[in-house]
Amino acid sequence: MLLPLSSPAHAQAVDVQSVLPPVLPWSGASERLIVGADDPWITPAERAGFQTTPTYAETRAWLKRLVKASPLLKMETFGRSGEGRDLLMVRAHKGAARKPVVLVQGGIHSGEIDGKDAGLMLLRDIALRGKDGLLDRVDLVFVPIYNVDGHEQRSAYNFVHVRGPAQKGTDANARSIDLNRDYAKADAPETRAMIGLIRSLDPILYIDCHVSEGFDMQYDVTYTYAGWGTYARHRATADWLQTRFGPAVSSALTASGHTPIIYPSPIDTRNPTRGIRYSPEGPRYSTGYGDFIGMPTVLVENHMLKPYRQRVLGTYVLLEEALRVAARDAKQIAAAKAADRASRPATLMTKWKPRETPIGWVENFKGVAFEWYRSPATGRLEQRWLGRPVTWRMPIIGQEPTETVRLPTAWWVPPAQTEVIDRLRLHGIGFEVLPAPRAMTLDRTTLLDPKLKAPSEGRVPVETRLVHASVRETMPAGSLRVPADQPLGLLAASLLEPESQDSFLAWGFFPEVVAGAQVAEAFVSAPLAEAMLAADTTLRTAFEAKLAAKPEFAADPQARLTWFAERLPNSQVRVYPVRREE
Repeated sequence: MLLPLSSPAHAQAVDVQSVLPPVLPWSGASERLIVGADDPWITPAERAGFQTTPTYAETRAWLKRLVKASPLLKMETFGRSGEGRDLLMVRAHKGAARKPVVLVQGGIHSGEIDGKDAGLMLLRDIALRGKDGLLDRVDLVFVPIYNVDGHEQRSAYNFVHVRGPAQKGTDANARSIDLNRDYAKADAPETRAMIGLIRSLDPILYIDCHVSEGFDMQYDVTYTYAGWGTYARHRATADWLQTRFGPAVSSALTASGHTPIIYPSPIDTRNPTRGIRYSPEGPRYSTGYGDFIGMPTVLVENHMLKPYRQRVLGTYVLLEEALRVAARDAKQIAAAKAADRASRPATLMTKWKPRETPIGWVENFKGVAFEWYRSPATGRLEQRWLGRPVTWRMPIIGQEPTETVRLPTAWWVPPAQTEVIDRLRLHGIGFEVLPAPRAMTLDRTTLLDPKLKAPSEGRVPVETRLVHASVRETMPAGSLRVPADQPLGLLAASLLEPESQDSFLAWGFFPEVVAGAQVAEAFVSAPLAEAMLAADTTLRTAFEAKLAAKPEFAADPQARLTWFAERLPNSQVRVYPVRREE
C-alpha cells in the first residue's frame, strides 16, 4: 500500500522586516536630492517613499520616457538574459567626441538593488536638473538591472536580512548561478554579455553596487576593491583606488551626512570584535576580474540594516563623486591601466591563510551593542542587536601566501578543448594556433586522488593534489599557444594554471580527467599487473604502501586493478590536458 507523501508545513505570513534590529536615527544633506511629490520626473522609488522599487518593465518605461526627453541619454541593449529579457544600458554623453567611460551596474544580486534607484535619480539630474557638467570629461554607462531574471522573482522573503524595499529579487539568475561568481568561468549569458560590454568600453572605472551581509554597525555606505587594495594583483590601479578614489568618495559621503568606511568583512559575525578580513581575490568576482585585467573596479556594499532611503541616497552621493574624481584623474587612471597591462608578473599566489597577528587596526570602530538570548528555534544562544552605538578597537586580519606558482612562458591548449578555447576568446586572451604538429618538451600535470566537490554555480568543482613532470610529446595541429607575455597574462594564468582556485580545472571543466582508467578483463589485467610489480621496484613499494595505508583499497580487487591501469606507460588517465611551456 502506498502512503501519501507528506508536504512541509508552511507558516502563516510573517512581516519579515518586523524582526530586524532597531533602526539607528539618521538625517543628512543628501536628503535634499529627493524631489517633491509633484515633480513630473520623480522616480518610482521616490514616489513610493522608498518603500518599494520598480519592476523591470516599470524601470524600462521610466527610462524610455527620460531618454526621450533628453539628448544627453541613449538607451541600448547589450545582451539577453537566460529567460530572454533585454539587458539594458543607458549611455549618458555630452558633446561630439567619445570620452573615457565610467561603467556602473546595479542588481548583479537583484535583491541588493540600491544602485538601480540611485542611478535613476542621478540620470534624471544629469539630463534635466543641471548636473550635465558631470559629463564634460567622462561618459557614464549605467546598467540599471544586471540580473534581470532574478530581479523579477520578487518576494518579501528574498534577502530578509536587508531592510527594504518591500519586494526584492533573488541572488542568482534563472539557472541559480550567482553572476558575481561567474566572471572567470563565464557560464551565464548575462556574464558573457557583460564581459563583451567591458571589452567594448574598456572603462576607466567600473562600479558594482551591492548590499552587505554581516553584522550591525553604524556605518551605512561601505566600499572596497580587489584584495581591499592591499592584496591586489595589479598595483598601479589599486594604488589609484586607495589614494584617490577612496578619500574623495569618503569626504563626499561624510559631507552629505553619511558614515562611510572600507567594507568590513567580518571574521566572525557572532563575535565581530574578532576582526575584519582583508584577503586576495580571484577573477570570479567583479572586483577580482577588474584587478586581473587592469581595470579599476569598486564594490559598493551598503549596510543591510540601514533604511532603503538612506542607502539609495548614499549610493547617489558615491556615484556622483565617482564621476567627478574619474573626470579629474582620467589621464592618471589611463596611465595606471597602461602600467598594469604592461607589467608581467612572474608568479601567481594561489593559496593563502590568515596571518597570526593583525596587519592594522581600525581605531574606534563604530559598532552596535548586542546581547545574547536562547532561541527556541535554534536551541542555542543567538544575537539580539540593541540599536545602541558602541565603539571598539577593530583588528584587521591579513593573509600570508601558502602556495605560489611560477608562471611558464606559455600554456598549450589542445584543439579538442573547445569549451576552454571559447572562454579564452570571450575574455580576449591572446593566443596563436599551431599550423602543424610540433614535438617539444613540456610540463605535464597529473591529478592525484581527485575528488568532486558539492555542485556550485552550475558546475561540479574538483579538488585534487597535483604532480608536475617534464615530458617529450607532440601537440596536434590546431593547438593553442597562450603566451604569458601579454596584457591579460595574469588572467590567463588564473584560468589555466591548475593550482589556481579559479582555474578551469578547479571549476570542473574537464570531467573526463577525473574518471579512472578503463580496466581490461581480469584474466588480462591481473597478470599484466603482476608483471608490472615484478619489473618495477618503485611501483611495488608504492603499491605495498597503499595496501597498508588503505584497508578498503586492499579489500577491493577492482580498485587494485584500476590503480595499475592508471600507471601503464603513456597513460593519459587523470592528466590535465593543458601543458606548460617552461
